[in-house]
Amino acid sequence: MDLRKLTNPNVRGAIEALQAGDKTEWLAFFTADAELTDDGSPRSFAGFSDDALGHERFTSIDRVDNNGLDVYGSFHSDRWGDFETYFKFHLGSDGKFARLDIGQ
Repeated sequence: MDLRKLTNPNVRGAIEALQAGDKTEWLAFFTADAELTDDGSPRSFAGFSDDALGHERFTSIDRVDNNGLDVYGSFHSDRWGDFETYFKFHLGSDGKFARLDIGQ
């Protein structure tokens, strides 16, 4: 899969970590108290990270918006199958991501 569409270097790094199932690297891009919404509902970021890393990944990146912070594409989950999704990254004051919105 071509990750060159990911123009924001921190988003690219986080997605590369997700793709590789590297939880340590993934978490390095987020604040310690990062928040997560899943289809608009609050969800545990730590729980998502535990469940997703190594079991979920993008299969294609179809569109990137919002200065590289919003990623849309096809996604695979070992548990939920294949579907279209978005990841919207929100920067905190320290330059790490403070919130991630995901959904279909």
